[in-house]
Amino acid sequence: MFELEPYLAERRQWIEEALERFLPSPTERPQILHQAMRYSVLSGGKRLRPILCLASCEATGGERESALLPAVALEFFHTYTLIHDDLPAMDDDDLRRGKPTSHRVFGEAAAILAGDALLTLAFEVLGQAAVPSPYPSNQLVLELASAAGSRGVAGGQFEDLAAEGEEPDPERLEYIHTRKTGLLIRAACRMGAISAGASARDLEALSRFGERAGLAFQIADDILNASSTPERLGKATGTDRIRGKMTYVALYGLRQAEEKADALIEEAISALAELGPSGAPLRALARFMISRTR
Repeated sequence: MFELEPYLAERRQWIEEALERFLPSPTERPQILHQAMRYSVLSGGKRLRPILCLASCEATGGERESALLPAVALEFFHTYTLIHDDLPAMDDDDLRRGKPTSHRVFGEAAAILAGDALLTLAFEVLGQAAVPSPYPSNQLVLELASAAGSRGVAGGQFEDLAAEGEEPDPERLEYIHTRKTGLLIRAACRMGAISAGASARDLEALSRFGERAGLAFQIADDILNASSTPERLGKATGTDRIRGKMTYVALYGLRQAEEKADALIEEAISALAELGPSGAPLRALARFMISRTR
């Protein structure tokens, strides 16, 4: 029987060591900028996106080493989004992963530049990754870029901010959540599969898995914001309601939001049927993604 906890612990440690290797030294000039980058990247976190990338690579017949650079790039990119989301012009948060946010420690200008530098470093690292046949050499870069821009994470964040105080609308809500969170998780799964040279069939299965699991993960975040505590979550809670955010909890209530997340995870797991036993880590990860709300 597959055991998730030792799997997560081992892969988190491996990813942490890789992140440390690729980050600039805190003593390298400009020191404050590099310290700000390291502060946000190395402050903990689930490392969910890189672990999904590694698991997707292994599930489709690859070695995890093949997906290491994409995994590192995903975490650098994700951390950039967190730094910028926390800024006063965005969500104006003071706490992230149980610590003061980057702009509270280093100032707004340094936080903005640290985010910019991590975004750039993500693509610098990703550009060094080998892409196996049958995929073109630029496929990994295209995957992350397409999930990142105005049709992806940036667009989802913009719509999230624009929707504050508006009446919840199901279509707009799914648009926001799919782009703000779902597409990057989908990209993590696809990038892992591409690193393994996965078949078109397996790539499609993992695309579907990532899409459904990513949306469920964002719903779980909505639930936690409404029901958890800062001590437990490591960041402010209750802020979605105060800011009038468009969330699944605001639209459907806690119970129906939980049911929606459960249904999406079952859809995600169903997409992995043809992977057989090799998909066990991904199935366990999917359930873990929403178990935080229970």
